[in-house]
Amino acid sequence: MSLGRFGCLVSTIIALTVAPEIIFAQENIKFGLSADYYGKYIWRGQDLDDDPVFQPGITASYGGLTAGIWGSLETTNYTDNAGDFTEVDYSLDYSADIPGIEGVGFSVGVIYYDFPNTEFSDTTELYWGLNFDLPLIPSITVYHDVDEADGTYASFAIGHSFEKICELAPDTPAGMEIAASFGWGNSNYNNYYWGVDSCKANDLTMSVAFPFAINGWTISPSLNYVTLLDSAIRNSDAYRTESDYFFFGIGVSTEF
Repeated sequence: MSLGRFGCLVSTIIALTVAPEIIFAQENIKFGLSADYYGKYIWRGQDLDDDPVFQPGITASYGGLTAGIWGSLETTNYTDNAGDFTEVDYSLDYSADIPGIEGVGFSVGVIYYDFPNTEFSDTTELYWGLNFDLPLIPSITVYHDVDEADGTYASFAIGHSFEKICELAPDTPAGMEIAASFGWGNSNYNNYYWGVDSCKANDLTMSVAFPFAINGWTISPSLNYVTLLDSAIRNSDAYRTESDYFFFGIGVSTEF
């Protein structure tokens, strides 16, 4: 796996993970672990794996700075890679409130996409985003590929959480999280990924999750629906002929 110019990022994550003295010296350093299982892997409307996938991740955060590694592992021979990672992402993010503007936060960062065991080319995206402390917590995030695609994808998202909708057992409440996002791509982005040389509304994603906590871990079963929006993208055979996807997922996560 070639890390290239992102070796510094990976080294930072590894150093935070294997050097416990850093944790004791800086009490504000936090780690996150996650492991998700999905019936399909649909990314921005692209059907990257029509069979179940396992997707673990680790993050290390200090203040508003977060470094992360995330991967997608095939569980079947959908692309003849059962038991292998077909994507590993390395990310660095800084998030904070905008000074002097109450209720508005921002994020900036970089993601390096590595695709081992596949024909896809590794690539890099820079991104920036705004989120608003308003009903439904609206946000906008703009990603620009500075490597292979040289294109821009924008995501507009809303969501709402209910802390408790039922109780699975004494002292074990279950909540509900509803989310939706709308994706748009410019002509360079859509031409690279879909073979459609124009700006288009790409995808609509909707999900509902039911998180509950057990022994410091959060478990989140979810139902997910993704549909392609523009007719030209729906008619593209870049991935599959289907344009609508419904699938189940379950994730576990913790922080320490």
